[in-house]
Amino acid sequence: MSPALLYGRSIFLAIERRITQTAVALGCLGLVLAALVGFYQVIARFVLFHPASWSEPMIQIVLIWMTYLALAGAMRTGTLISVDMLLRLSAGPFKRILTAVIMFAVLALLIVLLWFGCILVWRVRFQTIAGLGIPASWSYAALPLGSFLSILGLIAHFIDPPEKTIVEPEAAG
Repeated sequence: MSPALLYGRSIFLAIERRITQTAVALGCLGLVLAALVGFYQVIARFVLFHPASWSEPMIQIVLIWMTYLALAGAMRTGTLISVDMLLRLSAGPFKRILTAVIMFAVLALLIVLLWFGCILVWRVRFQTIAGLGIPASWSYAALPLGSFLSILGLIAHFIDPPEKTIVEPEAAG
């Protein structure tokens, strides 16, 4: 590999690492926020007897964002649930080809999600979310943004895979 290509690869991986770490951290914060708003919702409804109209849609939106942001981290580490029997049985060049085919299939799905997510965000730009009064496009924007971040993570996983992504069951002693 040429020095320029190696340098470009290392720059891409460094940028992707920061973006993915930020996305996963925001996803974790989203889980904390959803739990806190859910706790507030229970207190407001059953203790204060004054339910909040905004808490349920807020939790839904936060959980959607949390999922799509954290998906980037799962793509990067290769920890999504998969049927990996062929990967376990393959070796050498066939394993690399099989990995490439899987990557391109997932990449195609993510590109479709990105494309239709952008269309969906555009279509709902004038709608508002009941109880929150914010544009619905803010909620739907999680789909294209999460897909884009996942594409970055998937490409990074392909060009720089972790040492071992499949956890083998330990043999009983």
